[in-house]
Amino acid sequence: MEKGNLYIVATPIGNLGDITYRAVEILKSVAFVLAEDTRESIKLFRKYDINTKLISYRDQNHDKMIGKIKEKLDMGLNLALVSDSGTPLISDPGFKLVRELREEEYCIESIPGPSALISALSISGLPTDKFTFLGFLPKSLSKRKEILNKYINQGNTIIIYESPNRVVSLLELIHQCSQENTTVLTKDLTKFREEVFSGQAIELISLLKGKDFESHPHGEFVVLTYPSLKK
Repeated sequence: MEKGNLYIVATPIGNLGDITYRAVEILKSVAFVLAEDTRESIKLFRKYDINTKLISYRDQNHDKMIGKIKEKLDMGLNLALVSDSGTPLISDPGFKLVRELREEEYCIESIPGPSALISALSISGLPTDKFTFLGFLPKSLSKRKEILNKYINQGNTIIIYESPNRVVSLLELIHQCSQENTTVLTKDLTKFREEVFSGQAIELISLLKGKDFESHPHGEFVVLTYPSLKK
């Protein structure tokens, strides 16, 4: 029997209209959809009348789920993987699953679409020919500083995901590692509350300190920085 496919399906990063026709068709056609958080995915499914069963899949339950996933694929059933938003595996669950299935020669197909880091980079005004994506940095201050020092002066645009409660601390580190920098912050891209800030890291610190992220912690930042940008 021919094995089923696993589709890696990109979903909107905010505005639910940002999904491809092909992605909707795939999500409707597969036997099951593996979702990072079924409560988030159901919002998209309701909008597009997708009635496919959602199954919770996260890195934490990988060992429990992998046998069942292989069993369904071995039966010839097609499955899909989605994250809460954007392209799966990009600082989201799925790496363990894709690696293990690819090692065993299961067929895995990408259904491309939105990605927060690419969307942010495209509007940042920073160099796009070379960039380094660092995802979420460790919580340890010393490790964060070590990573920034390693990459920040290599002539690439650096892209980092950060929570609202730690973004000021990150900007302070960027300023320490490279005082001459151009930094761009994007938050809630494609949503009605979308925000984009640009300037030197030290300038953005003053701007953000007036915002109450403790009371309004929604949305992660995409932080982009370049060591210097002379006109």
